[in-house]
Formats: sequence, structure tokens, C-alpha cells
Amino acid sequence: MMQRERPHMTRYGIAAGDTGMIEWAWVDEQLTKARNYWIGTVTPEGKPHVMPVWGVWLDGVFYFGSDRESRKSKNIDAQPEIVVHLESGDDAVIVEGRAERVTEVAQLDKLSAVYDAKYPGYTPDFKSEPDTVIFAITPKKVFAWKESDFPNTATRWTADE
Repeated sequence: MMQRERPHMTRYGIAAGDTGMIEWAWVDEQLTKARNYWIGTVTPEGKPHVMPVWGVWLDGVFYFGSDRESRKSKNIDAQPEIVVHLESGDDAVIVEGRAERVTEVAQLDKLSAVYDAKYPGYTPDFKSEPDTVIFAITPKKVFAWKESDFPNTATRWTADE
């Protein structure tokens, strides 16, 4: 369960109270319909690394695939904390969480079907692609706002521990 509240952004004029806060349904819609997502990881040396990826938002979890030898996969192996950001900085959705590898065959099959529907012409078979690893990110924190009314729409969700 995610708890909705105002983000702590001193000096940004963030409104008090619930009026204007974004509903989770809007966040869910944005994450579902996005085509490209930006993934932020950290190298073992502590340097930032950001790359765009294709992915899917399914049942409150973000999934994406990567070559197991890619920089982002190696970064996640060393430090699994990750940030996912949609392309827009105006209507922003930012997810913070921990990446975990998906290995369950039934889940990999389900994800292949969802990818196939979302990205026509790309029909992955994640079970038989030995060089591909699939990561799942369950949100720990989510930030969202609409630039057109930032002070009133800025919203943060925090997962129950």
C-alpha cells in the first residue's frame, strides 16, 4: 500500500492539504501508456548512469529487460537501488525502488505477451534469451506533478514498510 502525501520541497511553494494532489490512477495510467522510460543506476564506483529503455508497468510493478553484460545490468548487480523516470519533465512520474531479477517462467511468459502487445513487431521470448535479464522494480517512493499547476499537484507516495 502506498501512502499519499505532499513531498518535502522547501521553498518551492508546495500547497498544504490534499486539494489538487494527484490520484494514483493518473500515475498508473502514465506508467502504463509510456513508450520509453529513463533508468538511473549507479556504477560500482559511485558514478551515475542513465539510459532509456522499453518497459511495462504491470500490477504496480515496472519491468524492463537488459543484456546481462550491459552497464545498467552490472550496476544493478552491484547496487540494486534504481530510479525510473518518464520522458516528460512537465507531467512527471518518478519511481524509486529496488531492482530484482525475474526468473519465474510463468511471469516471464506473461511479460513476453505484454511486451508483444505494447511494442508491435517485438515479440520477446524471455525464457530462451540467455543474454537477457528481466528486472522488476516495485516502487518504494513515487513522485508526480503536472507542471501546469506544480505547487498544487506535487504529490509523493511512500510504500508501507
